[in-house]
Amino acid sequence: MKNQTFNPIAEETIINTLNELKFSSQGLIPAIAQQYDTGEILMMAWMNMDAVRETLQTGIICYWSRSRKALWRKGETSGQTQALKNFRYDCDRDTILVLVDQKGVACHTGRRSCFFHETTADGIKSISEAVIDPAKLYPQ
Repeated sequence: MKNQTFNPIAEETIINTLNELKFSSQGLIPAIAQQYDTGEILMMAWMNMDAVRETLQTGIICYWSRSRKALWRKGETSGQTQALKNFRYDCDRDTILVLVDQKGVACHTGRRSCFFHETTADGIKSISEAVIDPAKLYPQ
């Protein structure tokens, strides 16, 4: 699957980026997904070198699933894809920020964002409802 509006990243730039990033001893780096046009924080997941490489080559966000121990191409089962708009990393080179165009919901709970729990002086509350039933996202 390719992102039709994505400008391909040169192999030399991909290699330089991989060499810049500081992966953990498990070979992982946290990646925060943010909606490119609204600034909404959608989710946090992990990437390894292969996921970073595939993301930069295809323009479709790819993560590393720690539970499955495999590459996780966002939306491959649910259809809720993330197209890469911008790839950034922080000053310490140990956290990635991907600005994406999220199609559908980002969270496996059927919500737009994974960040829907809010702690306030009045307690913990959910600040958003599911947009789609998770059973419809991931049929058995």
